[in-house]
Amino acid sequence: MRVLVINGSPRKKGNVATMLHAVSDTINDADVHWIDVNDLSIRPCMGCMKCRETGICVLPEDDGHRMAKEIKECDALVIGTPVYWGNISGQMKLMFDRIVPAMMGESKLGIPIALHKGKKAVIVTACTTIWPFSWIARQTSNANHAMKEILGYSGFKIVGKLVLPGTKKKNGVTQKIINKAKRLALKLNK
Repeated sequence: MRVLVINGSPRKKGNVATMLHAVSDTINDADVHWIDVNDLSIRPCMGCMKCRETGICVLPEDDGHRMAKEIKECDALVIGTPVYWGNISGQMKLMFDRIVPAMMGESKLGIPIALHKGKKAVIVTACTTIWPFSWIARQTSNANHAMKEILGYSGFKIVGKLVLPGTKKKNGVTQKIINKAKRLALKLNK
């Protein structure tokens, strides 16, 4: 099984990365590929919509094309982002904007076609806003919704999510979340 881990945080040893590792390091007999989105060089989408006809982005070759290939080749996805202004990180958004043709197709009538049916995913988020305000103010829930939307239209089945609110006042990831991460890893193997 090929597992793609995408860290949407600029912090390679931060809370999001810790939770992503807690999932990916627990997966047995997997070929794990780790990508830090901040290390990628991706041009912004121009909105030309050519990719909807051809299935390939028309921009010159960059890491957006590489990520499209990585997504196509994975069997499972573990994806994480910090919550910025109630949404996924800008780097993560930029990447997903560019790899639309790798995530979903489109019928001649404009109906979305999921390209990743049967693949599983885990969503990870971390937010400085404390509980319950992280949900009341829709900080964490908006970021989770954005990733569910992207993955759902692409056909991924989300087997679970890890949410860490109030990171400003916390010192790392709790053992409770690490344990949940390990349980989610087992769901990716099934």
